Amino acid sequence: MTPLDQDPGPAASAVLVVRALQPLVCAEARAEAPAAGVDPADLEQGVWVRLLERRAAAGPPADPARWVRDTVRSEARRARRTARRERPYAGAEPAAGPADCPERAALGAAERRALRSAMARLPGRCPRLLEALLDPGDPTYREIAGELGMSQGSLGPIRSRCLGCLRRMLAAEVVAPSVRG
Repeated sequence: MTPLDQDPGPAASAVLVVRALQPLVCAEARAEAPAAGVDPADLEQGVWVRLLERRAAAGPPADPARWVRDTVRSEARRARRTARRERPYAGAEPAAGPADCPERAALGAAERRALRSAMARLPGRCPRLLEALLDPGDPTYREIAGELGMSQGSLGPIRSRCLGCLRRMLAAEVVAPSVRG
């Protein structure tokens, strides 16, 4: 006598029904999904939910193949109706892209803090010059030279020296990757 010959409990019975119907549900969902404009997995999930609701109320279907076909089609109709009726909110801003995720924002803020901290430790006129270059108002060289009280022609060479110093400073702070093996 095998466990299947005995009267299975409700949980075991549900597992047997799901295993028996899974290939049929998968095939029907794949066939109906393109016409409904939905993902086949969404249709499958809807069918499984309806099966579990039905088993709780009325037991397993008498003709499982017909029930699966009819249920998949009704779920596809429901998906089409939902797609027709749903409209995007007027004037709503678009969803945030991957560049706007909280993790990237936190990492960007940390990088900006590290850069500003390193800029503050630069010698001479470098901190003021680089602050002026990073100003969000995007000033011209003429405006920067007037603000810092230096000639416009000396901004380029000083900027180059300051950036070189900043690169060396940041390279010393970043740990070189160790050799693995």
